[in-house]
Amino acid sequence: MLADARAVCPRLKVAPSDAAGDRAFLEKLAAWARRWGPWSALDEPDGLVVDVTAVAHLFGGERRLLADVAARFAARGLTVRTAIAPTAGAAWALAHYGRPGSILPPDADIAAALADLPVGALRLHDDVLVVLRRLGLKRIGDMTGRFVEGSGRDALRRRFRRKTPGINPLLRLDQLTGRLPEPLLPVVPSLMPLVQRRLMEPIRHRDLLDQVIADLAADMARTLEGLGLGARRLEVGLWRVDGEVIVRALELAAATRDAPHIARLFAAKLDDVDAGFGIETVRLRASWAEPLAVPQADIEARAQVQGTSLATCIDRLTVRLGPDAVRRPVLYASHIPERAQRWQRPLDPEPVSQGQLAFHARPLKLLDRAERITVIYLMPDGYPKSFRWRGRVHDVMRVEGPERIAPEWWREKGSTRLRDYYRIEDGEGRRYWIYRLGMLGDGRGGEPDWYLQGLCA
Repeated sequence: MLADARAVCPRLKVAPSDAAGDRAFLEKLAAWARRWGPWSALDEPDGLVVDVTAVAHLFGGERRLLADVAARFAARGLTVRTAIAPTAGAAWALAHYGRPGSILPPDADIAAALADLPVGALRLHDDVLVVLRRLGLKRIGDMTGRFVEGSGRDALRRRFRRKTPGINPLLRLDQLTGRLPEPLLPVVPSLMPLVQRRLMEPIRHRDLLDQVIADLAADMARTLEGLGLGARRLEVGLWRVDGEVIVRALELAAATRDAPHIARLFAAKLDDVDAGFGIETVRLRASWAEPLAVPQADIEARAQVQGTSLATCIDRLTVRLGPDAVRRPVLYASHIPERAQRWQRPLDPEPVSQGQLAFHARPLKLLDRAERITVIYLMPDGYPKSFRWRGRVHDVMRVEGPERIAPEWWREKGSTRLRDYYRIEDGEGRRYWIYRLGMLGDGRGGEPDWYLQGLCA
């Protein structure tokens, strides 16, 4: 406990952790580290990955490049452990568990060179490392000898089935040795417009805060106009006198720099703000901006325009109902009915590849989830004669079909069964959309199951 630590060392210095500040500092370091390569990526929580392919000769070789890295970090008061390897996983392992400044040639046998390192060098979660140690796998060499090929690999794959890198040792091992690629997200520096007000006296009243927000929105609009941008995501930070920072974020349906609209949306976000002893600094930042051309319109005609644009209406609904409450369905290229549409933001452009499939007639209403029914039929692969759904028995008077839909082999397992869809009508004139899952004797299960998925007009 902190009290015990201070009892042992009264001169102990303590500071609150700042995860957001640490990440922001690491992002700045990543942008600065591009002096040694064309791109760099974050390796959270405390690392960087820099691509130095075909760059080392500019510094006099790889050894001098690492010496330059160490010298420049030391000049900024930072301690650094470096390594160069053919893969990002091998470089991480050497930097964390190997000798600092290690260099692994491109043609080296990675598995043999890192065989003596502990399995922690595979970047796995702690609970996975505990399981591996219980299995007697304490070093990378213990895994590469038995689990690169053969039955040992199959046994480990059955134990760790998930494809998440941090909990799949086989996936991490393949990335380490270069058998599988490891996608990295480069850090691309971008200008984030920011405006702020340092107040002469702390404010505690809501009307004064609204005025400051309106002034900042106007400043932000001018800044964005000068850059030819429009804001999609805005963040306002309120610094209280006692040091606490209150942050409110706002995501817009379309790029905008309409200051009154921005101020009106933030007004609904600040109702629960506790000013405490007062707010002394207010900062507005556009963390996401898109190109937005300056409109060319008649001044008098623009002054007479009335009403609310669609984007403005969606923004107000989003602020009132929540960020995930306003969505619109778009067609998706899939023959499976429950996958034939997806939800996206209201004003995002519809993907070009969507809606290109030609479908048979579909019911007007699909159930949220297909419901299982009991069907009586004359032959296993014949038409249904009656079915029981939600406690009632319905006699089938007319049948149309089947429409056969095969599984999506690139997404489904090999044991997934095909579907035969039927449009049926009962004795009271009601129409349903049902399907049979599987065929008798298809080798993928027992007798087929029946489901009701939609209601027809």
